[in-house]
Amino acid sequence: MKILITNDDGINSPLLKKLVIIAKQFGEIYVVAPDTQRSAVSHGFTYTRPVCLKEYSIGVENVKSYACDGLPADCVRVGIGSIVPGGPDLVLAGINNGFNIGADIQYSGTVAAAMEAAFVGVQAIAVSLASNGFSETVDEYLPMLLKECIEKPLARNQVWNINFPECTLAECGGIRRNCAVSNDLFYDDGYMTEDVGDGKTAYSIVARRIWNATPGTDLAAIVENCIAVGIVNNIG
Repeated sequence: MKILITNDDGINSPLLKKLVIIAKQFGEIYVVAPDTQRSAVSHGFTYTRPVCLKEYSIGVENVKSYACDGLPADCVRVGIGSIVPGGPDLVLAGINNGFNIGADIQYSGTVAAAMEAAFVGVQAIAVSLASNGFSETVDEYLPMLLKECIEKPLARNQVWNINFPECTLAECGGIRRNCAVSNDLFYDDGYMTEDVGDGKTAYSIVARRIWNATPGTDLAAIVENCIAVGIVNNIG
């Protein structure tokens, strides 16, 4: 397989490198990832200027990688159309530093990158891990889950979404498949204000978790220290 990998945390993310190393067992890897942090940009797309790419080593042998000054969706579009010879068979987005479940999916550059691939007919999988989470669960389960998802291609405009919990491998409750996207209230958001001079007031978001999850959802799986695997539907 020819596999294109991207993320929204930037090309220097150690979790991107981890995904590349794991994915090498499935085929030939190409990386096009943002040159800096691009989290929470959703499905933004650059069309008012060209996007620029530069070859960039991520420290993994036999992997062609590029830093892009655009957004995650840009990385996928240019990667599919101009970087991977003949186009990729699969797009992987991640591993994101933080969950992409419930309402957060609408903000996610990671899931948006996978959706961009699905939009043009390429199979795609998004992978996320709790912020400051324990990657040993990724090491243990991700190779098996990637194989499983690769062997179950979805309809056009659908992507697999995999989230790993915030716990050790010993604490992990296993895999919850067919998780629905949670509609439960996820955060209680507010803002702190600060006078920063020149007549300006800065508003900094403060978010408190509300994790009352409906059974069968991605949020419920994460709350119970399980790996959440489900399908996200693109528009179209």
